[in-house]
Amino acid sequence: MSALPEDTRHPFLSTLGDRVRDLRARKGMTRRAVALAAGVSERHLANLESGTGNASILILLQVAQALQCSLFELLGDITTSSPEWLLIRELLEKRTESELRRARIQLGEMFGSHGSADARVNRIALVGLRGAGKTSLGQRLAQDLGFAFVELSREIEKFAGCSISEIHNLYGTNAYRRYERRALEEAIQIYPEVVIATPGGLVSDPATFNEVLTHCFTIWLQAKPEDHMARVAAQGDLRPMAASKEAMDDLKRILEGRAAFYAKADLAVDTSAQDLEQTFKLMRMQVRQVLRLPLTPASAQ
Repeated sequence: MSALPEDTRHPFLSTLGDRVRDLRARKGMTRRAVALAAGVSERHLANLESGTGNASILILLQVAQALQCSLFELLGDITTSSPEWLLIRELLEKRTESELRRARIQLGEMFGSHGSADARVNRIALVGLRGAGKTSLGQRLAQDLGFAFVELSREIEKFAGCSISEIHNLYGTNAYRRYERRALEEAIQIYPEVVIATPGGLVSDPATFNEVLTHCFTIWLQAKPEDHMARVAAQGDLRPMAASKEAMDDLKRILEGRAAFYAKADLAVDTSAQDLEQTFKLMRMQVRQVLRLPLTPASAQ
């Protein structure tokens, strides 16, 4: 662990040092005892607590284990900012996914942020990676139900006054996420009955995705990675094909990383299991059952 001159201390290191010292005091441990349990010298631990020690992540892990806390608690976030947060986190820490989902919904209802059930089912949000069929299936579903159709990417471009790629290039990802959240909130506010095709990366922002889950009946349009890539290429975007092996590997990693979030949707429809027409009929039937609408043939609409 390297020591920094006091006048060059980074604010994060100073805050980290204070947190290590506070945790040690809370546990009633001496610096010598923590250093011994962590396998570091007392001097290194003293540098860390004073904010002059730039420790490696492995050293921090050893210190966290010595203090019998998680690395996240040592580094600090909102859930470590007060005793109440710590107690809530401890209460939720070993719960199953289904139990956590129930807790999230109940908290939303308690604080008035959870939309009413009737209003929620009349707003349908389609989530999934690009090439899942959100636009084509969403437009047909909206027409069948007599709902408005909103392609969120186009609304984002209207807010920004430029294309999605230009938003990222000119203003960065954080700005794009702000436009995305604003476009979603406006769609929810304006349309009581709507089908929304969301961008594939929307689930990357927990606050925005939580807004979708709270106010919309959410459908995950699933597809095999090969189908995602083939459909994107069929739309005229051949960039992923330039290095197909690397692109496919990246696509699989993205899908794996987002799958647990997509799985929070109320309904999942596998668009790779049948052709577009059969997929639409399946999704239409399931949505009409949720809305308690008659299952008349689509051709009769």
